Amino acid sequence: MSPSPGLLPALCPLPVLIPLLTAAATLIVGRKARVQQAISVAALTTVVAISGVLLYLADRDGMGAVQVGGWDTPIGITLVVDRLSAGMLLVSSIVLLAVLIFAVGQGISDGTERQPTSIFQPTYLILSAGVSLAFLAGDLFNLFVGFEVLLAASFVLLTLGASADRVRAGVSYVMVSMVSSLIFLTGIAVAYAATGTLNLADMSVRMGTVPLGVRGAICAVLLVAFGIKAAVFPLSNWLPDSYPTAPAPVTAVFAGLLTKVGVYAIIRVHALLLPAGTFDNVLLVCGLLTMVIGILGAIAQSDIKRLLSFTLVSHIGYLMFGVGLNSVGGTTGTVFYVVHHILVQTTLFLVVGLIERQAGSASLSRLGGLLAASPALALLFGIPALNLGGIPPFSGYIGKVRLLQAGAADGSVLAWMLIAGAVVTSLLTLYVMARVWSKAFWRPRVQAPEGELADAAPSALIDESTDVLFDDRVDPGRMPRLMVAPTAALIVVALALTVFAGPILGICRRTAEDLNDPQRYLDTVLGPPETWQSGGHR
Repeated sequence: MSPSPGLLPALCPLPVLIPLLTAAATLIVGRKARVQQAISVAALTTVVAISGVLLYLADRDGMGAVQVGGWDTPIGITLVVDRLSAGMLLVSSIVLLAVLIFAVGQGISDGTERQPTSIFQPTYLILSAGVSLAFLAGDLFNLFVGFEVLLAASFVLLTLGASADRVRAGVSYVMVSMVSSLIFLTGIAVAYAATGTLNLADMSVRMGTVPLGVRGAICAVLLVAFGIKAAVFPLSNWLPDSYPTAPAPVTAVFAGLLTKVGVYAIIRVHALLLPAGTFDNVLLVCGLLTMVIGILGAIAQSDIKRLLSFTLVSHIGYLMFGVGLNSVGGTTGTVFYVVHHILVQTTLFLVVGLIERQAGSASLSRLGGLLAASPALALLFGIPALNLGGIPPFSGYIGKVRLLQAGAADGSVLAWMLIAGAVVTSLLTLYVMARVWSKAFWRPRVQAPEGELADAAPSALIDESTDVLFDDRVDPGRMPRLMVAPTAALIVVALALTVFAGPILGICRRTAEDLNDPQRYLDTVLGPPETWQSGGHR
């Protein structure tokens, strides 16, 4: 099936297996923090390298499929590597590695005595394995397993430290995730009852014999489940209350990755299972509402983490915009923008962790004078903030222009409404980022309404939701290199999206062509068309 039969089958399972095996190893050496950290960093560094090779092979030779355990399609576990899954694996592994190094630096700088930090490393690696499995899964059941693995790990990470606010947010997050999982499981059951298979490629073929109403109902259930995970309006209310209470590294990886796994699932189901054009207008309307309502929520916030949580929701709307257009141009813009957003959103949450560590708060009412106090911190915030706002020539501008061009090419009234909403949202995002810059960095701290509280002793001013991962002590002064370096590295990777926009957009376009021609996916997983079971596709 794959043009590289020797290499791809050997590499494909490794992004899942390596984190799982090293998670077990880190549990064994849990009392030796430095050894545990070294194992974790080495494991994720290896996953980054493997993901890069997989993307190269997928782009050069086309997609490939691997049958785990030797079972024939569609009975066995199928792992599929195409440009989309390999690209998502690469960017997610880069983010996971950078955030892990940030967390290690924070633990070394701020102490590890009062928190169960031996649990953090193995749980984080299990989260990585779940994310990788979700991207590689070629059937609904293992996509569900991937979701559950990463969600189980996220429950632990979200409540790390067991403060009252974190436990409260964790309970809310668990309840929403359980509802989403139950809806997903219901969709799996209905899909299996209607088609007799859970393999996505085989299901795509058999859907041709399923009545259109039943097929639409199956896809609607799956889209609701994935919409909750992706935080698409009106299923996004849970996110701003869940993420801000977590430790900085946890919030960063949640914001950057977990919602994008839901977006990935929507893209995959939309490409393979949805009746042509059935839910496109629904996705466009949801995209418009997600953009506008999310950014209006951000404007109303005075805490930077909650503000960024609402911008996270808002920019999911751009991704739904591209998916709903159901065109090569729209999908190209979506793929590029999802990579951009993973990198930029993760970076901003890491920077907020640095702000809290240096200033003792993320509340705009307490912050001021950070530009004079720490020009490096101002630079670390300013670049990704401009990128998120879509200022040219950054990657945010490139991705938005691609989506706007695709919308104009569509030419429908709804597409033009999305274009207007996207432009307004971009301007309001820039306004929100400028407000944070003006209040936190530009004005003197003495002009902040609660500036005197931020000047108190660190132990007195940090509340239960503070983003210090391992202890409630901080060491203001020079920022630790192991915290600054991965943050700066993510900024550089995001800037590389601009510098190498041409080749990257070429990969994104080829990805979009694959997604808009499901025949390629079916041929890769099932073999030649004459071997398919009766039914046909679309």
